[in-house]
Amino acid sequence: MDKNYETLLHIKENQLIKAFEKNNMSCMVVKNKEELHHYLKNILIAQKKVAVGGSVTLTKLGVLDLIQESDVQFIDRYEEGLSDEQVYERLREGLLSDIFITSTNALTMDGCLYNVDGRGNRVSAMIFGPREVYVIAGLNKIFNNEQEAMTHIREYSAPANALRLNKKTPCTKLGSCQDCFSEGRICSSYVKLGYQGQKNRIHIIIIEENIGY
Repeated sequence: MDKNYETLLHIKENQLIKAFEKNNMSCMVVKNKEELHHYLKNILIAQKKVAVGGSVTLTKLGVLDLIQESDVQFIDRYEEGLSDEQVYERLREGLLSDIFITSTNALTMDGCLYNVDGRGNRVSAMIFGPREVYVIAGLNKIFNNEQEAMTHIREYSAPANALRLNKKTPCTKLGSCQDCFSEGRICSSYVKLGYQGQKNRIHIIIIEENIGY
């Protein structure tokens, strides 16, 4: 990494950490997958109940595999052979987990998280329920302000996830959110998480890579 870029990156990371701490969320930076796994291994212990939000980031970083290998009770929404009703019940069970691990669609330099959700289980768990929430995000999810974050969500996150999930929505053809009324719409709930009344329930982990939507 170029030294000048690395210096600027560290300045921004320190600003981001302070902003999230001001909003009562902890924030840390890891360089790569190996550092992330080393950190997570210290919390994935003691038969804690663990649930996850749907996330390309978690899959690509091997977090799901790490959870399955750990000494935890994994509320596995992805287990093969589950009926739609069984998946729904596991999503509900995840709201009472000890640890909820997810990514975020966007985060801003003032220490806020921005997400759009279809069913709502991911944003619900981030807001209330699980005792601890760990949010893992790449550098590409960091934006200066709310407007930039929302533009990213509407023009990249939502269409990319709709394509990934094989949804027949206008955004998969036009490349940006159309505020549609399609049956397959996945952007039903827009949620901003700012200052938290419960200090350090939410933990932000920034990985120094571009990953996920």
